[in-house]
This record gives sequence, structure tokens and C-alpha cells, in this order.
Amino acid sequence: MRNSFLYSGFNKQKILNALLNLSSIVDYISILSSNLSKAEISLPQDYITYDLIAGIGSLSTFKSNENSFIKLNDFQTKHSDWLFGYFSYDVKNEVEALESNNSNNFPSDNMLFFIPEYVLMLKDGVLEIQTFNHKKVCDDFIFGFNFEKLKTKEFDCKIKSRDTKESYLEKIKKIKHHIQLGDIYEVNYCQEFYATDIIFSAESVFSDLNNKMKTPFSSFLKLEKKYVLSASPERFLRKEGNRILSQPIKGTRKRGASKKEDEVLVSALKTSSKDICENVMITDLVRNDLSITAKSASVKVKNLCEVYTFEKVHQMITTVSSVIDNEISFAEVIKSAFPMGSMTGAPKIKAMELIEEFEEFKRGIFSGAVGYITPSSDFDFNVVIRTILYNLDTNYLSVGVGGAITINSDEQDEYEECLIKAKPIFDVLNFTLNDK
Repeated sequence: MRNSFLYSGFNKQKILNALLNLSSIVDYISILSSNLSKAEISLPQDYITYDLIAGIGSLSTFKSNENSFIKLNDFQTKHSDWLFGYFSYDVKNEVEALESNNSNNFPSDNMLFFIPEYVLMLKDGVLEIQTFNHKKVCDDFIFGFNFEKLKTKEFDCKIKSRDTKESYLEKIKKIKHHIQLGDIYEVNYCQEFYATDIIFSAESVFSDLNNKMKTPFSSFLKLEKKYVLSASPERFLRKEGNRILSQPIKGTRKRGASKKEDEVLVSALKTSSKDICENVMITDLVRNDLSITAKSASVKVKNLCEVYTFEKVHQMITTVSSVIDNEISFAEVIKSAFPMGSMTGAPKIKAMELIEEFEEFKRGIFSGAVGYITPSSDFDFNVVIRTILYNLDTNYLSVGVGGAITINSDEQDEYEECLIKAKPIFDVLNFTLNDK
């Protein structure tokens, strides 16, 4: 059983700096930051679990590419400990009769989790450390932190796209034709921006990205030579006891240059029939997913199509909750809802088939989920969007970005929405897209 030690008076930014500095000397580290505070009233308080939670070092790892949910449940039952890691989008191939055969330049296991040596949980200035070590070892660990801010290092980044603008617009037309035929109601189509032979400090890039975006489900995940640098605004799924929470996002607008312009953009999003339609369809899909494991009549929807303001964008978000019976395992809950509706479409299986047909890259960790599982099998996972994937072994960088396509989608508007979502990442990478 882990020992627990409390330390007070810690500043979140300094803890984040310390953990990013520590990343250079450990093979496995996961940092999850909410970037929210009680002072922020524009977002629902159920967004916040911890101000920051992290797992450092690896005592044991779990990797799987078949029967993964069963194996993960068995692994957690055996160890009853903290797990940090990810679900790849391609776990879908284990759940349904699907394939992923597109270009794969960021290979990843379907699932990868590690049991950390140290677990850090920061809330309201109080830092809790859980470890198998004694207090003196823990004290030496904490008070040996380097709290200095990471320095931004210049690097050259030449990004390419798997889709040309013309091919993207043509594919949206073809997807809409499938909608007209009744094959699909909505599909999330994504494109990949990528760079080769790029060398940079993943820690300093994440620090810059996190400071610029300030999203509630940011994550820095280092797995030996692979990095996931995420500024995700979206929660996939959370479990607390027998209560399940999902908060899908559909509907995006850029931030305005002034308060008045922001008000106009928010009003336009709140009244957009296209965005409301997208959000409601995915909300229904999430309701159906949660109902598989839910107690009868326990699936509830609140804050339907509410618009919330983030550092760089306005987002339309709905909260869906359910209650499960005690005999339902945490792995069953995740399996029944994975992959998330906001990154697939409706109906989900047909949407994933069309995604495989039209997209030019294997999603892998992108549009999967990063998060943690507790010793009592509670969990919290984000949706891997607004994210940089970086492989230090191959010097390959990948940024996936997309949006929901419905019958009301305008091809040019969808393309521009992708660029709005990607722009903060491009800014951090010192890159300007020429889409002419």
C-alpha cells in the first residue's frame, strides 16, 4: 500500500515547471493539468477533478494490442494501483470488425499504461504525494525539484498536409453524398499535418502550448521516446464511484479581438442550427453508449448545447451522466463508449468505416484518450485533440485536426474551422500555413 504525504503552499505553475524539468531524466511521465480555478465561473465546476495530477517513473507497464480491455481489467485487478497512459483510437478494431490500414508514421500500441513510482495530486495549493517510499525519500524528491521555467528554444518546422485544400473540399462533398444516401447522419473527418526530421524540446513546446491554450484537459505524456503534447478542451469519460460523466464537444468559434466581437461570435454559435444539430446527434450517441452499462433511467443530460469560452476558442458542450451497478467493471464502461462519439459520428460503426475510407493517416493515439485509473478503478480521460504527437526516435511530428460533417456542412467553412482549431498549435511551432 502506498504512503501518502501532504505538502502545502505549492504554486501550480511551479509544480508544472518542476515536472517538465524532471521529464528529461525519466522514461515515463504523465502530467494532466486542468488550467482552471474556482474563480472561473464560465465553466461548470464538474470540469475540475484536480488542478494537476501526475504520475512519475514506471514500476510496471501494461501494453496490449488484442483482448485489451479484458487484459487491462485483469492487470488493474491484480495490482489495484494507479495507472497512467492512453487508449489508442485503433482499439476500435478489437471491439468491432474494423481495420486501420492508412499511413502510419507514429506507431503505437492499442493501449499503454504504467504504474508510477510517484503520484502527485495538487488541489487548492495542497500537494499530495503517494509513493511506496518513506517520507525522507519523498522529502528529498520534492525539495530537489527545479522550479525554473523552461526556456523556449528556437527550431525550424516545415509542416506538410496529407490533404491538399482541394482534396479536402472534394472529400467533404463525397461524405455529404453518403449522408444524402442515408448511409450516415454525421461523420468526424480529420486530416493530418506533419513534419519530418524535426528536433525540438517537447517539454518547452508543451509549456508554451499550455500557457497559450489554457485548456481544462491538457496533458503531457512521455513514454520513452514518444510524446503526447495535448491542449484538449474535452473530457471523454470520468468515473467516480458508480457515477459516470461524459462531456462531448461539437461547435467551435474563434475568439474575437474584443469583448463585443466575442459576444457576437458566442451568440452566433448559440443560435447556429448546424452546430446545435451536430451537438444533439453526438449527445444522443453518448446517451446510447452510456445506457449499455447504466442502471435503468439513470442516463441524464444537462447543460445541453451550452457555449463556454476558452483562451483561444468558444465551444459548445453538453454534459451526459449515468449511474452503473457495482458489478459493472471500469473496463466495460470505457469499452461500451469507445471510441468517443465526438470523434466518430452517427451511426458510429458506419462513421468509422467512412473515416478509414477517406482519411489519409492512421489516427493511433490521436482521437484516443489520455488519462488515469485510480486504485479503486475510478478514472478520468480526455479526448486527444488539439494535440502534437512527437517521436524523438524518428523526429516525426503529427497534428491531427478535424470536425463533424453533416448535411448542412459547407466545405469551405469546415476547412476554415480546422485551421481555427490548428492555429494555436501552428503558432507554438512557429509555422504559418499557406493554403492557397
